Amino acid sequence: MSQKKIRPMLQFINLDQDWPDKRPAEQRRRDFGEIYDEFSDDKAGDQASRCEQCGIPFCQVHCPVQNNIPDWLKLTAEGRLEEAYAVSSATNNMPEICGRICPQDRLCEGSCVLEQSTHGTVTIGAVEKYITDTAWENGWVKPVQPVEELDQSIGIIGAGPGGMAAAEELRKLGYTVHIYDRYDRVGGLLTYGIPNFKLEKDVVQRRVTLLEDSGVVFHLNVNIGEDISFSDLREKHDAVLVTTGVYKARALNNPGVGASGIFPAMTYLTASNRKGLGDAVPAYDDGTLNAAGKNIVVVGGGDTAMDCVRSAVRQGAKSVKCLYRRDRDNMPGSQREVTNAIEEGVEFVWLSSPEAVLHDEDNVATGVRAVRMRLGTPDASGRAKPEIIDGSQFVLPADLVIEALGFDPEDLPGLFGEPKLGVTKWGTLKIDYRTLMTNMDGVFAAGDIVRGASLVVWAIRDGRDAAASIGKYLLAKASDDAAPLRKAS
Repeated sequence: MSQKKIRPMLQFINLDQDWPDKRPAEQRRRDFGEIYDEFSDDKAGDQASRCEQCGIPFCQVHCPVQNNIPDWLKLTAEGRLEEAYAVSSATNNMPEICGRICPQDRLCEGSCVLEQSTHGTVTIGAVEKYITDTAWENGWVKPVQPVEELDQSIGIIGAGPGGMAAAEELRKLGYTVHIYDRYDRVGGLLTYGIPNFKLEKDVVQRRVTLLEDSGVVFHLNVNIGEDISFSDLREKHDAVLVTTGVYKARALNNPGVGASGIFPAMTYLTASNRKGLGDAVPAYDDGTLNAAGKNIVVVGGGDTAMDCVRSAVRQGAKSVKCLYRRDRDNMPGSQREVTNAIEEGVEFVWLSSPEAVLHDEDNVATGVRAVRMRLGTPDASGRAKPEIIDGSQFVLPADLVIEALGFDPEDLPGLFGEPKLGVTKWGTLKIDYRTLMTNMDGVFAAGDIVRGASLVVWAIRDGRDAAASIGKYLLAKASDDAAPLRKAS
């Protein structure tokens, strides 16, 4: 972008909302490439100039990492992209990733005053992606170089977005950081859960390389409690942070769920992503976890369900149906993802719930018997409660049934061999929310393992907060005068 082109703000009165070009559905359903093209320099600057520069920036208020969105939009409109990146990255360790995968329609863009006043939101996510991709291209993204190297170390369990964000912040403070993960690559769900058409893996890998260049040490294929004990890990480091996420899939409990051909969403998505990464995936190659030529039924209505149905389309499925017990307005996932899925040929079966999985004499799934629902009074979540319509059963043919019903925490005290590690009644780790420390001194927890299954941007926020709290803990530990941080009771 030319440094001389300085655009005035509040151009929403002259400029319509616009988005980066989206590849035609018929083209994009044939591959796993990202579906949006890059913003041109002029279009990014024009869209940024539509910002109203609100006195109370609701976009920032509703951003989990509290991004200073109006400021970096103004800098973008003025062609000051390096400064825009500096402001954006000051609160977000992965702005180019959030720009790609955040459900902006539920967060910043959905809260934009222009959206509420029917002028059409500023396309915040697309501009955020443009700023950071430009920063990478121009070499503005630099490894962390602490002012002082400290002699204390932190062990982080989990190399997903929360652990990665915490590691970068801890390196800024000068601490030695070691990340332990049971998988063979860094990134967690960024690598194995989210398909390439939303997040190409080289985007994740350059962040991993940046952390390595910043001095973060990764220990992969390491199971805590097996390859190294939790007590040994605590002994080795001055503090420990648990950012494992939640990976225990919620399963169907209907008759017939013991049939073959029923898989959790992460099992299916991991196989697809590994194949894209060039790994040998026998279960994909032999057709077990490959949708090609099959009738696919995905049960669930969140973003993971959207990842599954859109992956199945690209694998060449015969038909792809999403079975959801509420209507579209009550879906928990991003409406943009629903729109993209419909464009690509996915059929949504709204207000329907599985009643049984049908199978043949060899116990191989052949279909899903479902029942129609209607929405009644709101339940504890505030959404209308689905109610069964008697006598409304119908059958969907299905060769592959994918459970995208959400995730629960694994039994970390059992996995880690540390029964003293406190958990809540939901199985998440128990912390003091002021300090993020568990009931064990020097052991902290952040991200989904504390709040339950949530968004990547919340994991980043929690990782940043945990890093700050660990820094206070270690300073207090080194000082005779400072008060100790509170542990979970």
